[in-house]
This record gives sequence, C-alpha cells and structure tokens, in this order.
Amino acid sequence: MNTSNGAAPGENPGKDFYYRTLIAMNEANIPFLIGGAYALERYTGIWRDTKDLDLFIHPDNCERGLRALAAVGCYTELTFPHWLGKAYCGEYYADLIFSSGNGTARVDDLWFQHAVDANLLGIPVKLCPVEETIWSKSFVKERERYDGADVAHLLRACADKLDWQRLLWRFDRHWRLLYSYIVLFGFIYPSDRSKIPRWVVRELAQRMAKETEAPPPAERVCQGTLLSREQFLIDIRQWGYKDPRLVPEGNMTQSETEHWTAAIHEEKK
Repeated sequence: MNTSNGAAPGENPGKDFYYRTLIAMNEANIPFLIGGAYALERYTGIWRDTKDLDLFIHPDNCERGLRALAAVGCYTELTFPHWLGKAYCGEYYADLIFSSGNGTARVDDLWFQHAVDANLLGIPVKLCPVEETIWSKSFVKERERYDGADVAHLLRACADKLDWQRLLWRFDRHWRLLYSYIVLFGFIYPSDRSKIPRWVVRELAQRMAKETEAPPPAERVCQGTLLSREQFLIDIRQWGYKDPRLVPEGNMTQSETEHWTAAIHEEKK
C-alpha cells in the first residue's frame, strides 16, 4: 500500500476505499492507529503493495468501528471475536485489530499514548508505536507467514531510539522471545549490533543465566502455540502439553482457540 506521498483519493479504488474508511472512523469519533504495511514503510522504508488497511483500535471500539464502516457501504464481520474484525469493499478491505491471534498483544491505552503522528491521503493519523509493533510481530512465526524479518528491520531502523524499558515490560514473562530476536539481530547485522543498548543485552543474558541454573517448571507447557496456531497442535492434542493461550494464563477461551484453529483449513482453500 504505497500511500506515503499523500496523494488525493480518486486515483484508484484502493485509495478511495482507504480514504472513505479513515473519514468514516473519524466522523464516528473512534480512535484508531495505522499499522501494517503503511507503518512499516514509514519506520523502515520498506514498501509493500497490499490491498488492506490495518487499523488498530481499543477492544471496546470494535463493534462501533464495524457499524461505522457498514454505514458507508462496507460488508463487515467480527471475524475472530478475540482479536479481529473486517470491513470489505470489493477486493479491498480494512482489518480492525484489537489484539493478536494468540490473544497476547492486546491494544490498550499505552498504544495511543505513545502513537506517532503521520499523514495518510492528506488526513492526519497516528501510527502504532514501534515498541508495540515489535511486540505484536514477534509472535508471528507461522509456516506461511513469518514476521521476524520485519522485527529485524524495525530494530535496524529504530533500536537506538526505542523505549527499551517499555519493550521489556511488554514482553514480560516472554522475555526469551525478545532475547532471541536480539541475538538474531546481531547475526543478521554484525556491524549494527551496537544499536542494541548494552544494558539490555546484559539484562537478558543475566535472566537467561539465572533461569538456566534454576530447576525447570514442573508443569508441562508448550509455548509454541503463542508463535504458531498450527505447528504445535500435536503438542497440545497428543503429547499432553498445556496450552498457554488459555485463561487464566492467557487471554483466550477454549472455544476461541478452536475457532482460530478451525480457520486454518478455511484459509487454505
């Protein structure tokens, strides 16, 4: 979606749809943040031509957002009640995102407090913060979609400007995942590895050393389901591991995980 030049709507159906979507959300007074391809382009310079617009919203505003877009002629659906709604206009669509597929990266007030000012099609907008973008993308490790390259490119462009304290807080008990990306970043970009603050590397290395010396947890949990909804199903279904996506440890119910899993086959058709 190459819209960074601020061109007026009317040039093509896609931009027309994006423009109407932004206007409808603003007129309905629904706060939203721009993510996806447009935000990645602004942060990294990498352009991708897509047919969707990613709008990140507070969970309480998803139904309102869908109604606002339905009122301007879109076909709308609450595709996955735990994280995603969609609004379609022909071959183009907008994703209304309020969490992540694994239920972990929920949109909260801090996303909006740390949002970045931008302009899309002549309309003032706000972008998802880099820190929250890294956090949410870090969990996407499917066979058909891997966002690790996006994380590496975001670190390359923004590592020396990140709020690392907030990023560590976001990852919380999943800090090993963040550490893995930092190690990988040094492998991908040896000459840029100093962009990661030394205190962050030391902090995570100390956590790793401490945890390595401690006895392993007695409970058998497979956190792979936080990274892929399909590739670790055998661990849960046949090998007896606990699914950390489920409440109370996670944010998803059993029916939500089943709905999310069932959609794998529909999407492959």
